[in-house]
Amino acid sequence: MDLRCTVHALSLVAGLTLIGIGAVGITAAADSSSGGTKVYRWTDDKGVVHYGDSVPAEYAQRDRVILNSQGVEVGHVEGSKTGSQALEADRAATMEQQRAQHDKFLLDTYLSTKDIEQLRDERIGLVEAQIKAASAYIDTLNARLGALQQRAIKFKPYNSESTARRMPDDLAEELVHTLNESRTQRQALDAKHQEESELQKQFNGDIQRYRELTSRHAASN
Repeated sequence: MDLRCTVHALSLVAGLTLIGIGAVGITAAADSSSGGTKVYRWTDDKGVVHYGDSVPAEYAQRDRVILNSQGVEVGHVEGSKTGSQALEADRAATMEQQRAQHDKFLLDTYLSTKDIEQLRDERIGLVEAQIKAASAYIDTLNARLGALQQRAIKFKPYNSESTARRMPDDLAEELVHTLNESRTQRQALDAKHQEESELQKQFNGDIQRYRELTSRHAASN
């Protein structure tokens, strides 16, 4: 190898970024370095892959791969993360762990999708029964409220006639109580409808995921 080739090989290891270099080029750069200097591979902001024995400071926060003298990946270095990046990584790891736990639960609990469908129908059936009972109670409250309002129109302030009397306290209290109870029950009914919708979505998702897991297992065998 003449002097110019030697200088060229050393300059590659010294940190010049090489775009589109193959494994042969990497090997030459690594073998030319004294002591078997590591070669790093990283990607810049434009998605271009670079190689060198050191990573520029502006890319220090990025992940990079360590290559040996044959250009084979032998290690991985995670770049430093900002607070938000670390938080997002932790959140993603937690979600992945929860997903894995749920996958195990599905496979350990059910023998087929029919088992999941049966449990879904039972759970939703219970909620539908609660919805039916709540709706009937609201109908009763509405009927009671209508009767109270018919009584209330005979008294002030609903009756503007000069001879109209002030509404009795017990009637006013019952009217307010019934109105509040009706409002509370309607909110509870809305919550039950939401619970039913979420249950349906959850079980449908479990059925789909169970099919994916069992199909993957069958394919691997």
